[in-house]
Amino acid sequence: MWNDAYECAKILAQFAVEALIAELELTPKPGLVDLRSSGSHHNMDAKLMRASAESLYECFEQMARAAYNSKPDQELREKLAFIGRAGEAQMYAVTKGINTHRGAIWCLGLLIAGCSIHGKPITAELITATAGKIASYEDRFAPNEQSNGMKVLEKYGMHGAREEARLGFPHVIDIGLPALLKYRKQGCSEDVARLHTLLAIMNTLNDTCILHRGGVAGLHDIQTRCKTVLELGGLSTALGYKAYEQLERKMLQLQLSPGGSADLLAAVLFIDSVTVKIGGD
Repeated sequence: MWNDAYECAKILAQFAVEALIAELELTPKPGLVDLRSSGSHHNMDAKLMRASAESLYECFEQMARAAYNSKPDQELREKLAFIGRAGEAQMYAVTKGINTHRGAIWCLGLLIAGCSIHGKPITAELITATAGKIASYEDRFAPNEQSNGMKVLEKYGMHGAREEARLGFPHVIDIGLPALLKYRKQGCSEDVARLHTLLAIMNTLNDTCILHRGGVAGLHDIQTRCKTVLELGGLSTALGYKAYEQLERKMLQLQLSPGGSADLLAAVLFIDSVTVKIGGD
């Protein structure tokens, strides 16, 4: 077991912030803010994204404490939602109203709770399954507002982050984590393994951030391009790198950003840290 709620919350919050910063610093990324450029985001840069990530430490810590030695039920779901809304307010205060990490608060908050509920050792499967149980409960106190994900569902009938969570994060447990381990095993550098993992997630995820700006045709085109990059060997081969550059140019041309995929990459990195650094304790 964890020694106490304080230790649990401190460790998990730190892992979550580190995962967001690792996702930010991964360079290059298609259409996303990285250390090289702002991608398709004209109102964000790496400095802002880092400040936003660091501002969420307290939010993540409080979520871990709320879930510590608890159970996945309606009460916990609504506690996490209340804390998450406070975390969003803190984020907006730091970013002056720019939505940098709202989706990440949702997915990482649930995964933090999935970890905190259980003692050690812990597995990726247990974390994601528990997070999915929590997400299956409705937040009865949620404000009546329409997110981009809701607009996409209404317009295209495609589910986004909420359904991903309720299903137990399949793009994390079935696609992202296996891809990360596969590319590491193949001898890729850590940055290349992480970029290939992002592309593997983008290849199959109905990313509502892309759908919102590019529609179904834009989404399918980007998914096909990601698949092509990986099939050609990714950044490890000349042909794969050329295909990646074409993917990136297309995303910048259409001002598309795979924000949902980026959140799930951060989730993959978070679970990787949890299972590698404390999973066997």
